[in-house]
Amino acid sequence: MEFLGIDAKPYTFSYGDLRDATDDFSPANKLGEGGFGPVYKGTLDDERVIAVKQLSVASHQGKAQFIAEIATISAVQHRNLVKLYGCCIEGDKRLLVYEYLENKSLDQALFGASRLFLSWATRFEICLGLARGLAYLHEESRIRIIHRDVKASNVLLDSELNPKISDFGLAKLYDDKKTHMSTRVAGTIGYLAPEYAMRGHLTEKADVFGFGVVALEIVSGRPNSDSTLEDEKVYLLEWAWNLHESNSEVELVDEELSHFDENEVKRVTRIALLCTQTSPMQRPPMSRVVAMLSGDIEVGGVITRPGYLSGFNFTDATTFKSVVPSSGTGTGSLPSTSHSSVAPSTPDNDSRPMLHNIMEEGR
Repeated sequence: MEFLGIDAKPYTFSYGDLRDATDDFSPANKLGEGGFGPVYKGTLDDERVIAVKQLSVASHQGKAQFIAEIATISAVQHRNLVKLYGCCIEGDKRLLVYEYLENKSLDQALFGASRLFLSWATRFEICLGLARGLAYLHEESRIRIIHRDVKASNVLLDSELNPKISDFGLAKLYDDKKTHMSTRVAGTIGYLAPEYAMRGHLTEKADVFGFGVVALEIVSGRPNSDSTLEDEKVYLLEWAWNLHESNSEVELVDEELSHFDENEVKRVTRIALLCTQTSPMQRPPMSRVVAMLSGDIEVGGVITRPGYLSGFNFTDATTFKSVVPSSGTGTGSLPSTSHSSVAPSTPDNDSRPMLHNIMEEGR
């Protein structure tokens, strides 16, 4: 099958294979519930451990579009992207088969009920791996992709705590000859770039913004908003800016970390603030983020306090509650409850898989 210039032959599993692998989709093997359906852990005959994502029978996506999506995801392969093993299409059954990642999602590792101890060196490598994965999607793969939902729950960790970007259910192909695309907004509150949230202008710089928020969460070991903290710390971006302006970035570091590289902390924090600038033009491309993190180039660019912080009275804000299940259950993670998706799922604002959106809205 050739699609968008890709010759891709995704491996097809039988439904019986996946039923056997998951012990007939036993509740004991259920990893979580995503926006597209449940995810189960399974083991194939060759001993590979897998995560099986069942797509809802109610999905409007047809067989041809589903296969086209699989072909596209199969064509983007990188050590910092979750690996797709194949799919199953039998009757009205649509299932995706991914590699299983033992350490589940980054949000659980950082601030979940069963959080892991992540050393500063590990956190720095997670930042770097996430940046490399996004740089690949934006600039290096044959198909350029905007993930559109970069957040901690969509970053999964393997047995060695290497980060892998998951859940391409909201992703969109993009034409780098265009300056932006107008599209219905989808994503997660707290990670949305202002130009996309307010105007529907989508470029790869929306992912850069999301990366900046996740980088601050990695440094601080806390979610982007936490109403249990004192007022000046409730909103992570605001707190990070206050610390930056007083040259006190090290106060942002997770209290669990007794040893860390102060220079690296300042570098990551400055890069995160650069990535979350109001204007997308001021945010660096992800390849430059990788180079800055690696120390190959200095952290350049003008970093000024964003207008969306200085012009907003946080004391008037109300706490957002989840209005729709996150599509980001991922392939080894459980549903995230600490972040909220944008807008109720309706026919005009749903989270149907990538290729279906692209086919409807134009390439």
